[in-house]
Amino acid sequence: MVVALGLEGSANKLGIGIIQDGIVLSNPRKTYVTPRGQGFLPRDTAAHHQTVILEVLKEALNAAKICPKDIDIICYTKGPGMGAPLLLVAQVARTLSLIWNKPLIGVNHCIAHIEMGRLITGAKNPVILYVSGGNTQIIAYSGQRYRIFGETLDIAVGNCLDRFARMLKLPNDPSPGQNIEIFAKTLGFGKYYSLPYVVKGMDVSFSGILSHLENAINKYGVEKGKENSVENIKPSSPFINYQNEIYTAADLCYSLQETVFAMLVEITERAMAHYKTENGHDTSYEEVLVVGGVGCNLRLQEMLNFMAQERNARSYATDERFCIDNGAMIAYTGSLMHSSGISTLIEESYITQKYRTDDVLVTWR
Repeated sequence: MVVALGLEGSANKLGIGIIQDGIVLSNPRKTYVTPRGQGFLPRDTAAHHQTVILEVLKEALNAAKICPKDIDIICYTKGPGMGAPLLLVAQVARTLSLIWNKPLIGVNHCIAHIEMGRLITGAKNPVILYVSGGNTQIIAYSGQRYRIFGETLDIAVGNCLDRFARMLKLPNDPSPGQNIEIFAKTLGFGKYYSLPYVVKGMDVSFSGILSHLENAINKYGVEKGKENSVENIKPSSPFINYQNEIYTAADLCYSLQETVFAMLVEITERAMAHYKTENGHDTSYEEVLVVGGVGCNLRLQEMLNFMAQERNARSYATDERFCIDNGAMIAYTGSLMHSSGISTLIEESYITQKYRTDDVLVTWR
């Protein structure tokens, strides 16, 4: 019965989770929230993590009702992610490993999302849509690797949503993407503002869509009165007047979501049409799993589920406890790695900001 402690801090969320044989004992998390209209910088994010990490560690131990002596392994996010936060968390994990005399395991953040999603949903061998602030990939397992079918050619879909939220000066609490989702829902199926649709084979591109929106707001933006200032924007606030049509903030959020999610669903379906070998026979993929912070979006889940039903397949997703960055996913993946004999020497416990999903040899499957 292995008890694993996992530390995650690759972006603006600091999480520490404790897992025992696939059962989540605790999973507290604290988020660094910046003022509206602003993103989070690596140095400031690391400073936030440094301030709260011991508090979150105590919370995790207390919630799990265990002591340090009960922990068998210490797991930390090796990458990918932001350099300064990753370094801070790796340093703490290294210190705990030495003080408590526990084995250390460096974990790939992307694979941790996948393995946690498989654990929670029960998906066996799905095509994985991994969507977050820093990553956008279509993935499937083959030959002891998580192979990348397709990915973003520029920015991640979560980064696209976050940057658009900053254009509108939406609050960063609880997250920019969640506030876009709320705005998009406010007027139901609102008015669609036509946006570029950029799918290139199995890959996607989002930066042009973002530039198109920015140019449209600058060129066709409606002059706002005090009651509709960007600091107090409302869903029904007029934002652009294009060809004598008024599009509100909610319309733009709705239009962006529908466009980028349709792009993602298209390449996911294309990946599902590929063949895998099962019991000696070739068969197309019959499961799709969405992971990562953007995977919490209910509209994206709805679109994936509709696509899966059309293919007589099953769609899986988790809620915000596990799709958003968290320590439990690091602990669980570390425990899988430990079970196959993997560990990380202290002198090799570095971080890798660009740690590719397909760089990892998956020895536990």
